[in-house]
Amino acid sequence: MNASAEWLSAFVDSGLSPRELRDLITERAATVDAIEPVRGDLGALVVGRVVEAARHPDSDHLWVTRVDAGGPDLLDVVCGAPNVTAGVLYPFAPVGTTMPNGITIERRKIRGQVSNGMLCSARELGLGEDHDGILALTTTAAPGTPLLDAMPIGDTRLVIDVLPNRPDLLSHQGVAREIAAATRKPLRAPGIPVGEPSAAAPAAAPAGAPVAPAPVRTERTGTTDGVRVTVDDSTDCPAYLAVVIRGLRVGASPPWLVGRLAAAGVRSISNVVDVTNYMLHGYGQPMHAFDLARLGRQPAIHVRRARAGERLTTLDGVDRTLDPSMVVIADADRAQGVAGVIGGKGSEVSSDTTDILLEIASFDPRRVRATRRSLGVSTDASFRFERLVPATSPMDTYATVVGLMTAVAGGRVSAPPALIGAAPVPAAQRPRLRLRPQRVAQVLGVPVPAEECAALLASVGFEATARDSALDVVAPAWRTDVAAEIDLIEEVARLRGYGSFPTELRAYRTSTVPEHPLVARTARLRELLAGMGFIEVRPMPFVSEPNADGTSIRVSNPLADNESYLRSDLLGSVARRAEFNLARMEGDLRLFEVGTVFRAQPGRPGRPAEDVRIGILCMGARRPPHFTDPSPPSWDEWDAKALAETVAGATYPGAAIALEPGDLPGTLWRVRAGGVDVGRVDVVALDAPPWASRAYGVEILIEAMEVADVAPPGEHAAGDAAATVAGGSASSRDAVPRYKRPPAFPAIRVDVTLLVPASISAGAVEAVLRGANEPILERIDLLSQFYGDNVPAGSRSLTWRLTFRHPERTLREKEVEARRDKLLRALETHLGVRQRTA
Repeated sequence: MNASAEWLSAFVDSGLSPRELRDLITERAATVDAIEPVRGDLGALVVGRVVEAARHPDSDHLWVTRVDAGGPDLLDVVCGAPNVTAGVLYPFAPVGTTMPNGITIERRKIRGQVSNGMLCSARELGLGEDHDGILALTTTAAPGTPLLDAMPIGDTRLVIDVLPNRPDLLSHQGVAREIAAATRKPLRAPGIPVGEPSAAAPAAAPAGAPVAPAPVRTERTGTTDGVRVTVDDSTDCPAYLAVVIRGLRVGASPPWLVGRLAAAGVRSISNVVDVTNYMLHGYGQPMHAFDLARLGRQPAIHVRRARAGERLTTLDGVDRTLDPSMVVIADADRAQGVAGVIGGKGSEVSSDTTDILLEIASFDPRRVRATRRSLGVSTDASFRFERLVPATSPMDTYATVVGLMTAVAGGRVSAPPALIGAAPVPAAQRPRLRLRPQRVAQVLGVPVPAEECAALLASVGFEATARDSALDVVAPAWRTDVAAEIDLIEEVARLRGYGSFPTELRAYRTSTVPEHPLVARTARLRELLAGMGFIEVRPMPFVSEPNADGTSIRVSNPLADNESYLRSDLLGSVARRAEFNLARMEGDLRLFEVGTVFRAQPGRPGRPAEDVRIGILCMGARRPPHFTDPSPPSWDEWDAKALAETVAGATYPGAAIALEPGDLPGTLWRVRAGGVDVGRVDVVALDAPPWASRAYGVEILIEAMEVADVAPPGEHAAGDAAATVAGGSASSRDAVPRYKRPPAFPAIRVDVTLLVPASISAGAVEAVLRGANEPILERIDLLSQFYGDNVPAGSRSLTWRLTFRHPERTLREKEVEARRDKLLRALETHLGVRQRTA
């Protein structure tokens, strides 16, 4: 979205500079990717006044003029325009000026007369297509004034990255609405700049006649000024407003209109077309003007689906073949435009046009998107229609465009327009969302009073009323992205300003679901060890060698050949981190890791068991040196024992902790909790330099998990006793998630609706389905239950979804049908239940 800073200021007098606008819009609405000066290529041009104008002595079409360009002397300038007039101001390019087309103006002789510069036309300045005459300026600026200061073309463009959920920001009005809410300045309707007359002399409307008479609404067919308007399907076109403007004059647009469109990156074409583009970029409502004379002897507008093979030459000159999936705007005989995408060349406005039919509509976004992709053409109009132009927009923008069109092109509206579409839903019947202040405080972390929430939402068009200590909120038509309470909370947050929220971390939860016991336990241990000066490490769970007891698991596709096994303890991984530090002359180490270890299960290849453990390594100085103790003692086995007791007590609170002498080489003590072995204290062997002190390690089980498809009856994972110590029974381990290989082939889902007597439960039906022992039946889901006139008395209609999947290949449709029929026969045989056919 290209937004003009000057155009935005016409909607809201914010007093902000372009850079300040960039920061405000980025913080509150959408990211501004760039700030670009507009028409910097005209910086060298000035306002020049023609003081004298006479015919060239050697030419019948050239003029010799004397121009006041603000300097001490008048300049001789040769001009070929037929409209040069003494006393009028024109854009003047002095010698040395580089024009927008790249040509540099030089002092030169033209048929014997010296020319010191050039008086410029609109086309030469890139301000329009008029090349027949030089551009007369209606300004009070003195000669020599920079042209960019005298004309509203020295603008700044804001390039805004509008996301798909905010189509309301695809217009200057939508962006200005956000600026007005932030600055608390009123949003206004831009008027026509004073002192900028129309390029066409307006035809006066009859005395007392309104410029824009009220439209007449009908649901399908209407008539305006002799033109019959029909909409076949309100889904394709929820609203279509057609207004006839007669007696206008097509010509060049006034400079202010040309300048605003140029700031948005749009080239001026003619006053009529420019007005439609102004409404698109200014208000987000695409419009199209048809030459009324080209709509047939009996003009008509028919919004319908295209006929198969129907052809249309569009405005870009391409002959396109249409199909019935596309919506077209047609006259009585043929298509004249593709709805929401592009108009047809046969009815475009030309310099001979005097009467137009102006289309202001809303189209189905999905239909527009599909048509645009099928035709391979994208326009500014389709970009907005795809993101939804509300059905209320045509009526909202109608008066504005008629006033603007008659001001810059003349003409009048002599008959009420036709508005085809259903009446808007009254405010009392529109969907309402409930916003609870306590929920706002819970999500945002700070309380926001209901009154403040209501004021913030009202600033951007929401309707909020207090009811039962909450707010009932109705979103405006242009905010289709707001569909739930959390969307309203997001609005409150951004409108209040993200900078208004505290930056410190706060302890709060967004739900009432408690933490998993494992998460709470590991968090407690991390806090304990961090408080004791230990640093957490997180190495990869791979090792180079298998362990001695043969329970190591080799990785099928290892990341590195020298680390091809899953680790079976944590101390080995932490020891490698210690060696890394020792190689860098750091020997005072306090390291710990909370991680998972893996072991093979006898008789279950490929089904590893997992344990969550904590591994701790300590070596070097017991405490940092201090002037009272410059050489503190090193860690010893008794320190390691005390550390193990502390960590085990925090892991298993309430259990009796005991350390018994170890019975394995290198193990100093076995750690027991509640009479169960849960860990050990070891002397850790390191590849260490001679100066390094002895390293001690503590490894304690936090939680054991057995990973298997189905555990044999009565068999539990290693460590279940430790889980019992931690506060849960061994049988509670059934709730632990179990690994299952993801399916490699697609499933086929079949819905069957059954007539089930009231005496037969749904559980009995499911039991028969499962009892059929169908090997590829993966899931059985009950979807719905129905009672009604079409269901026999004493019965109900139950719909089941059967999911079939083969583990080794893709199923065929006939194969699934045979399996389904087998299940239906089983139901009829065992329960007398049959499939519902009507």
